[in-house]
Formats: sequence, C-alpha cells, structure tokens
Amino acid sequence: MKDTETTEEERERRYTQWKSLVPVLYDWLANHSLLWPCQSCRWGPVIEQATYKTRQRLYLSERTDGTVPNTLVIANCEIVKPRVAAAEHISQFNEESRSPFIKKFKTILHPGEVNRIRELPHNSNIVATHTDSPDVLVWDIESQPNRQANLASPISRPDLILTGHKDNAEYALAMCPTEPFVLSGGKDRSVILWSIHDHISTLAGDPKSAKSSKTGSIKTSKGDRSDDMPSSSPYVQARGTFQGHEDTVEDVQFCPSSAQEFCSVGDDSCLILWDTRSGSTPVIKVERAHNADIHCVDWNPVDVDLILTGSADKTVRMFDRRNLTSGPINIFAGHSEAVNCVQWSPDRSSVFGSAAEDGILNIWDYKQVDKQDKSTGLFFQHAGHRLLTSTLILLTLGRLSVSLMILTRGAERCRYGGCLISYTSRKRTLLLIWRNLKVNCYHDPLDISKFN
Repeated sequence: MKDTETTEEERERRYTQWKSLVPVLYDWLANHSLLWPCQSCRWGPVIEQATYKTRQRLYLSERTDGTVPNTLVIANCEIVKPRVAAAEHISQFNEESRSPFIKKFKTILHPGEVNRIRELPHNSNIVATHTDSPDVLVWDIESQPNRQANLASPISRPDLILTGHKDNAEYALAMCPTEPFVLSGGKDRSVILWSIHDHISTLAGDPKSAKSSKTGSIKTSKGDRSDDMPSSSPYVQARGTFQGHEDTVEDVQFCPSSAQEFCSVGDDSCLILWDTRSGSTPVIKVERAHNADIHCVDWNPVDVDLILTGSADKTVRMFDRRNLTSGPINIFAGHSEAVNCVQWSPDRSSVFGSAAEDGILNIWDYKQVDKQDKSTGLFFQHAGHRLLTSTLILLTLGRLSVSLMILTRGAERCRYGGCLISYTSRKRTLLLIWRNLKVNCYHDPLDISKFN
C-alpha cells in the first residue's frame, strides 16, 4: 500500500513539473475535457487546408457507465500550423476547459466498448472497431446516421460484421495499407484475415443491391439500412485462419509493402511472421522473443526489414525479418513498467516511440545507439501523465511524427503535422492536442527536475 502511495505521489509531482514547462516545451497545445473516458482515438483525412490552420477528421470513443450508450464519435479538429500560436495561449493550460478547436460532427451508438479503431488507408471513411466480442465491426462513416446519445435511441448498426473468432478479440486489429484487408487476433489464439471486397463483390452480383464504387465504399441493398440491432447487419466470413500461437494474440500488423505478409505477437512471448502464399502455418516463429507477454508490434513503414515489439518485461526489442531466428538486433531498456505500445515514425526509418505503464513516453533513434559511450538512443521523454488508465498519445517533434497508446494498446499514427493526447482519470477524460518544435532531439533525455 505504501509503495502504491509513493508511486502516485511521484506521478503527481512529475505531472506538476511537466505542466509548469508546457510553454517551454510545446509550440502549440489545446486541451479538451471530455465527459466520458476515451478508449481509442484515430486521425482521419484532412478536410481543409487554410493559411494558419488545418482541419482534420478525428475518430474517438466514449466509454460510458451504462446510463447512456457507448459511442464512436467523429469530430472535426482544427490544428494550428507551426509557429503560429502565441506563448501566452500555450501557457493557459487548464484540465477543466473545453477547446474550441475540437467540434463533434457525428455520433455512432456503438454496441459495446470501443477498444480499437482502424481506418482503411485508401478510404478513411471506412473504419473497423474492436469491442468485447469475437466480431470485428466495420462502419461507413459517411452513410451512418447521426445519433443522440441517450437510452431511447437505437444502437447503430454496423455496415459489416466480420466473423470467424471463437472467443473475444479485443485489441489486435490492423488494416492493410495496399488492399482492403482486415486482420485480427484474439483470445482463441488465432489470427484471422478478411477482405471487405468479399462483401462488395457479393453485392455487385445482386441486381437488387447498389454497385460498389471505385473508392471501395461499403454499399448495401435498398432496404438494408435500418435502425435494428447489429444482428441484422451483413456478415463476412474469413478468408483465412492462421494457427500458431499458444495464448492470446495481443497485436497484429501488416507488412507495409505486401498484403500477403503480416506478423503477430501474444501472451505466449512469441513473434510470428505469416505469409498467405505459404498456407495457414507460421513462416517463422520466434519462440522467446521476450521474457514475458508481448503486448505490441509495429512494422517499419520506411525500412520494411525492421520490426519492433514491446513487452511486459519492460523492454522494446528490434528484429530484422531477414534473420528473425537470431534474436533481436537491439534491446531498448528505458521503462520501469510493462511496455504497452511501440510505433515507428512514418517518415524517419530509425526513429520510434514507446509507451508503458510507468506513464512515460520515450522517443528513440536506434542510429544513435553507441555501446562504447553507453548511448541508448533515447533522446526525448514525455512525462505528462499521472494516471494510468486509457492513454493515447500522438505527437510531432519538428518533422518527426510518432504516436503511442498506453494500456489500450493501440498505435495511432499522427499525420499532417497534427498531434494528440487523451488520457482518462477516475472522474474525467482530457484530450490534448499539441506540437513540439523546441526540443533538440539529439541531446540527452529532458530531465524536468532540473527546471525546479
């Protein structure tokens, strides 16, 4: 009990120090207090480019207490461009305030909690969600009606339900960057692959249904849209089921350059590489990739030979897929608790971020690792968190874009220079949007205690 109190006091002290440095650390910051905890967030497409702002779509979830339905919220977010905001504005940081930069556009009443959100890369109007069930729900954001969040309103009906899991699939979810494929993992120890086009192709052959568009939008028959429960939604069967894990699959990721290759990690401490052209068994299986459960995995979008994993053993490990069985080529030890998220920068091949249950977000550059001078490659630490519940972080350090989620285990890549943080306390949820252009990335990690 005493250790817990000490830890909470340390987090509160660290957060207070961080808050005092907000005007020094950030080029721009906006905070938005939410009524309900936020389980997951995701950037959508850019809607408008103006002189001083960029308006961008934002997807986020609300986990309620049951008095109103859980929701998937589509919002429009105005992101101030670099070196526009005044320092006086940034210093006015108050957790209780609501930002005028974030405006709700549409609400979907979601059947169950939203644990993970993923959008189709070549059509961001189509998103998939994971909840506490075996199914993956697919939504066409543009065609979904706007709902009022009250118990009298009917639950929104997904445009597609992807079936195949035998047990709950809560977190492991990915969408392919090159094809309309969806990948999922769950407690049934399986990795399952679907194609959204399987449903579109079926509808195209039905004279009563609308033809599919070139953008890949989900089309339903004329009488298909209703206010019924999700059980009336069309179902799509899996294209493939892949067996190889011996415990819950915690995360999955497609190869950025191939729709046939993907990887998965799980509570069996295994990292598995799959290729649909080789059947439903593992191509390569790393039995002890970590010394504990593996919570997250990410595939480098710039250098496709590099894969990152994060684990309950408090480390981040980097693997070369050309030689996976030789073990990790680098081990990064900068956290004091389990690592729940890792993610590569989308445009710099050597830079990545990690977030853990210690409330710290670390930014690394593996090219800066030097064993002779004991340089670990860690060049920035973000300490703006004091409560460890559902935490999502997306940030931009100059041209560097990294995104991380703590505990809900989602990796949300920040694009177009935007940045986002949301964290949940016992009484409220705070959504922060911020950008950092002032940190010299290749100095030692910032120690905020030096500013006291």
